Amino acid sequence: MTDRKKILIVDDEEDVLKYLSVFFTDNGFDVLEARNGKEGVEKAFSEKPDIITLDVSMPEESGVKALRELQENKITKGIPVIIVTGVASDFKRFIETRKQVHPPEGYFEKPIDRDKLLEKVKELLKI
Repeated sequence: MTDRKKILIVDDEEDVLKYLSVFFTDNGFDVLEARNGKEGVEKAFSEKPDIITLDVSMPEESGVKALRELQENKITKGIPVIIVTGVASDFKRFIETRKQVHPPEGYFEKPIDRDKLLEKVKELLKI
């Protein structure tokens, strides 16, 4: 029996947090939650999740800043990050052109296609 994989969900919308938490728990994952980028980075450092879903537009610290911090830190730079956002698809092109961060391993717009998200998570975790 393998250990359950740990997913950190970073989103300031309570309904999205709960929705994704229940979804991933029902699919056999352990779930951690953070309500802004700053809290997400702190939890990533302390909990070392296997994968992170990250919203872009959040209070305190944006997802872009959090992504950059995660990628620059030796503890978290190897953790795959999937952007889950309500921001338009133009943002995907924008983030892909930034020199400060490399593109995330996945990108999903809200409303989320659960099947495709789960498929991407399993692909990144090789399960």
